[in-house]
Amino acid sequence: MKETGFPRADAENDFLRARRGQVLSRLSTWLRREPDDVNIMLPFHEVVEALGYLGEHRIGLRLIKLESIVGTVDRSRDFDRRFRPTSARVRERWERLALAARRGEEIPPIEVYRVGELHFIIDGHHRVSVAIAQGLSTIEAAVTVVRTKLNPGGIRHRGDLIVKDYRRLFLERVPLTGHARASVIVSDPWDYAKLGEHVEAWGFRLMQDEGKFCDRASVAQRWFEEEFVPVVSMLRQAGLIGDRTDAEAYMSLAAERYRLIRTHRWDDEVIETLRSRHH
Repeated sequence: MKETGFPRADAENDFLRARRGQVLSRLSTWLRREPDDVNIMLPFHEVVEALGYLGEHRIGLRLIKLESIVGTVDRSRDFDRRFRPTSARVRERWERLALAARRGEEIPPIEVYRVGELHFIIDGHHRVSVAIAQGLSTIEAAVTVVRTKLNPGGIRHRGDLIVKDYRRLFLERVPLTGHARASVIVSDPWDYAKLGEHVEAWGFRLMQDEGKFCDRASVAQRWFEEEFVPVVSMLRQAGLIGDRTDAEAYMSLAAERYRLIRTHRWDDEVIETLRSRHH
């Protein structure tokens, strides 16, 4: 922390420095044509909805890294993603806390939800903002751990939640587990909807052929083992995967296969037709 020997003046400078940083960051984002949500805090309820809520439990006071705090429970727009003040509206309270911190007064712990390695503020936005502005790296927090169906890894801003939400819905339709679950990945959220529909259609044909009912879990596992894995292996050997994920290549070529030769089968003839089409 920069000090002049006058704590009140230093606290005022802390606020002005934080506001200047926020304004410059917003200008930089605009100049780089980045989406607006890059500088907006992640909304806790949208994150949990996208990942699928399972339960929660309190674990008490912990020292957490300030950089792990990425969002908030409320929809306050008083701070940006890095907890810099977005207006002068919070100045009085902000400077009061900054002054208390500079004088060494005891600051109450904040309250947060923990989702994976991420933290979301329940109470304490101003305290976090002051701590970051004064160069601290950790803060004391009362932590409640939230368990979710999907791993929260890969979430950086609100746009990432769309992919997570569509993937959660896909896995409800196609309940893959273990290695199979980790292997079927697409980049475009809408592709999860199309892939879910494709697997359901595959399952319907399977039940027609065998004359018996299969539940969603059985269809998902059989599709992965009997269709996805061997087909992806054939496509890889034929050099038809490219820079796509396995699932993206499978979807694209399955659609092209049906458009070209109106079949659901996979064999050397089909692969050769697809390869000649791509060359």
